[in-house]
Amino acid sequence: MNAYLTATAHAQDDPSDFWRQQARQLDWMRFPQRIFEQQSPEHYQWFADGQLNTCHLALDRHVLAGHGERLALIYDSPVSGQQRRLSYGQLLEQVARCAGMLRALGVEQGDRVVLYMPMIPEAVIAMLACARLGAVHSVVFGGFSAVELAVRIDDARPKVLLTASCGLEYERVVPYKPLVDQALERVAQAPARVVVLARPQAHAQLQAGRDVDWDALMASADAVPPVPVMSGDPLYVLHTSGTTGKPKGVVRDNGGHAVALNYSMQAVYDAQPGEVFWAASDIGWVVGHSYIVYGPLIRGCTTLLYEGKPVRTPDAGAFWRVIAEHRVNVFFTAPTAFRAIKREDPHGRLRQEHDLSCLKAVYVAGERLDPATYDWLRASLPCPVIDHWWQTETGWPVVSTPRIDAGYPVRSGSAGLPVPGYQLAVLDDQGDPVPPGEPGNIVLRLPLPPGVLNTLWQDRQRFLDSYLGTFPGYYLSGDGGYVDAQGYVFVMGRIDDVINVAGHRLSSGSLEQALGEHPAVAECAVVALDDALKGEVPVGFVVLKQDARVDPGQLEQELVQRVREQVGALASLRRVLVLKRLPKTRSGKILRKTIRSLARGPEVAVPATIEDVQVLDELRQLFAEQGFYGAGPG
Repeated sequence: MNAYLTATAHAQDDPSDFWRQQARQLDWMRFPQRIFEQQSPEHYQWFADGQLNTCHLALDRHVLAGHGERLALIYDSPVSGQQRRLSYGQLLEQVARCAGMLRALGVEQGDRVVLYMPMIPEAVIAMLACARLGAVHSVVFGGFSAVELAVRIDDARPKVLLTASCGLEYERVVPYKPLVDQALERVAQAPARVVVLARPQAHAQLQAGRDVDWDALMASADAVPPVPVMSGDPLYVLHTSGTTGKPKGVVRDNGGHAVALNYSMQAVYDAQPGEVFWAASDIGWVVGHSYIVYGPLIRGCTTLLYEGKPVRTPDAGAFWRVIAEHRVNVFFTAPTAFRAIKREDPHGRLRQEHDLSCLKAVYVAGERLDPATYDWLRASLPCPVIDHWWQTETGWPVVSTPRIDAGYPVRSGSAGLPVPGYQLAVLDDQGDPVPPGEPGNIVLRLPLPPGVLNTLWQDRQRFLDSYLGTFPGYYLSGDGGYVDAQGYVFVMGRIDDVINVAGHRLSSGSLEQALGEHPAVAECAVVALDDALKGEVPVGFVVLKQDARVDPGQLEQELVQRVREQVGALASLRRVLVLKRLPKTRSGKILRKTIRSLARGPEVAVPATIEDVQVLDELRQLFAEQGFYGAGPG
């Protein structure tokens, strides 16, 4: 039996023993005796009687073990021109004093603290300081609108809000304090204190009696020790960027989260203590929580905090420069970042200027890694390129190509195999398993492993209804796809992105794969539009590589033919429109629902997570020119 199958069988046949062994790798204040307790299929808990502190695991234990001089954090900010390096000892000193600052403001175990901060070291310090106190942090993506910030403040009811005077982008300064002030005017209950970190790029006006200066408080703060908390106590609340209604507050516990992340750093990412791990994401997303802050530091790695973009800071070689300069060993980002790089530098000339021999592996997640982008990366990088799949709700990878066993090759288009601890299945809409190769609903059998959410913040019933109510005994991922005969998982997109053409269910992922393999296409999206005859028909939207010189009419014919050859005539794709850019969230996900809504009518609700609102105006104008409004798309 190989290592992957052995681990999978162990986790499935004796999960308590499997996770007990993983838990022993951490420094608990009281090691759990009750590894797994279950009251019902939907009610269970990992490490119930264990006691620990996540900040202690991430910092103190490494310093106590003699690794205080090891590099913990590299801050690289091309938008400000700054770099900083903090050892584990230096980071611990800052975090302990930040925890003292919060305690002086009245924050105690169980209190909530909202962070509305840019990608700077103080944001990481603040998250760890909350963990040190046993307080619950709720990070809101810096630059979210005042309305969205207010919704999250109302849900978390924080005692303190931490912010900065501004965030920086490649072409502008984003003042944060006015947005905070507007948000606090809307909330039912404002936090007692707002702590503002002054950045030189923008001045923040402090409100007397409520607002206080970060640097002044830190200068007088006392360092405090880590507070022991129970394994099941919440570490953080992270609100999903749901497209409708009130955002869902995903709750992450302390014990299961720490065990799962430490395991994933080894079993999924093969990251060793002292190596440099870079997740090019944002602390406002789950990737930032799991793999900028907690995972690398718990493992004893050096984590890299990047305040910039994959392109235009200053160019499409930005990522390669950072990897080479800081000798990054494991790199993780979203496929859309690489598609943006490929669009501006399709032949990889900027990559060739940098020594990337330090890379052990490159990981992508957030959206499906289309084969065209995978092939481009594989041809230009000196290491494996690994797609993997997980969600805000799971907190750590569900599917990946195993790194604990060299016998499993990466397969283009697949996210890999289920990670040990997860029991993945594909069900039809009636809840019955589908044969290998047949598409359906991707689900996870209960109980879920440690680290995965087991409730929503102050809304248990919504958790049960949203995730566990569709298929009894299973967690509904919301994604569709299939598993092939060798067990490889192919995640083809959200279930609600399925296109129903005259009764035939087609995934947007399969159509996008056909479009994306055209040599002129940098990135693409396919959405379903209403059709009187067939119910729905797919329409393609493509962004071209910068050096592409093609006639739009000829390109449309070639792409339609590609879909016919690869998917079949039943796909009924007849139209492909060329865009300057696709509407995306700040985390890089394509807003297909927004494209579809805008094609139906010019007035749409602006998604809270959209990266650039102006792209909607560009789409609106294109749809008007193409006759989408009035007679329709034809």
